[in-house]
Amino acid sequence: MDIEFVRSRFIKHFDGLTGSVYASPGRINLIGEHTDYNGGFVFPGAIDKGMIAELRPNGTDKVRAYSIDMKDYVEFGLNEEDAPRTSWARYIFGVCREMIKRGVEVKGFNTAFAGDVPLGAGMSSSAALESTYAYALNDLFGENKIDKFELAKVGQATEHNYCGVKCGIMDQFASVFGKEGSLIRLDCRSLEYQHFPFKPEGYRLVLLDTVVKHELASSAYNKRRESCENVVAAMKQRHPEVEFLRDANMAMLEEVKAEVSAEDYMRAEYVIGEVQRVLDVCEALEKGDYETVGAKMYETHYGMSKLYEVSCEELDFLNDIARECGVTGSRVMGGGFGGCTINLVKEELYDAFIARAKEAYKEKYGKLPKVYDVVISDGSRKLC
Repeated sequence: MDIEFVRSRFIKHFDGLTGSVYASPGRINLIGEHTDYNGGFVFPGAIDKGMIAELRPNGTDKVRAYSIDMKDYVEFGLNEEDAPRTSWARYIFGVCREMIKRGVEVKGFNTAFAGDVPLGAGMSSSAALESTYAYALNDLFGENKIDKFELAKVGQATEHNYCGVKCGIMDQFASVFGKEGSLIRLDCRSLEYQHFPFKPEGYRLVLLDTVVKHELASSAYNKRRESCENVVAAMKQRHPEVEFLRDANMAMLEEVKAEVSAEDYMRAEYVIGEVQRVLDVCEALEKGDYETVGAKMYETHYGMSKLYEVSCEELDFLNDIARECGVTGSRVMGGGFGGCTINLVKEELYDAFIARAKEAYKEKYGKLPKVYDVVISDGSRKLC
């Protein structure tokens, strides 16, 4: 991310004056997929790709915003009826409104922003944008500052109330709370969190983007939530304490095997296993045991592919290539049905793995996968 580039665009499109510059990162999730709505744990980290924005109060009641990447300018007021139609501007407007609801006296400002989070690759460019503006407005206008947890909730509420996406809080949380060299275990039920060391010397973390997105995602997602809820309802008959699959174990699942469908049983088997895998990975990281981390990543991919059935042919193909090349860990990252695999690769195997993955994928699917190296980095911050 280039501060000077953003600043040059800001100066050009506004009054020649400079403002304050803020940044927030995108995120990866090392392990813990489809655990959030089951009351379990997720394990994200902020990355070295994100959004940068320059802001300067302009003495009016209007926001004047320029998207450098889109080469697009939008102006809007700060009242509810002033919502802009342009989709990218609605994120900034939504953050303004959510901050105002929390008592921050947001005034008009000029802003320009740009990002290097790849769009559509599951690294949460929207959360990075929301977190950048929440942090900036809190710094510029927050006489009584709101805390970082509330800043994450501002981003989530923006998605819910202004962008029509009923997301969880993981993406915004990782963007705000990110810490260089650490991943964050977030308990999705209690919202308690803990940082764990992630400094894989001799390894690299790389995403391979299939460049496909299958259309099944939203309806399939809802069906899998229903499966999980069906199993919890069956378990509660014997174990009233079970509120989520996070509270269950495999013995409880076996007890209700005859009372739930085979499909629901498979979905629950994956989730119960995945909740435990997050805890196993945390324990392994505390020992610096990256081989166990990698083994758990492969287990997650198998579960998402064969039990939860949210992978796709292209993701499975890249996972198989990773195994063939001796990659330490590989799995589908995100909700599934397309997107990226996340791979933990030994330095000495990296070049051969990337070359093999590109060659084999191009030969089979007629296009190259996109390659994104990522480093675990800091969360929302003021740059200057």
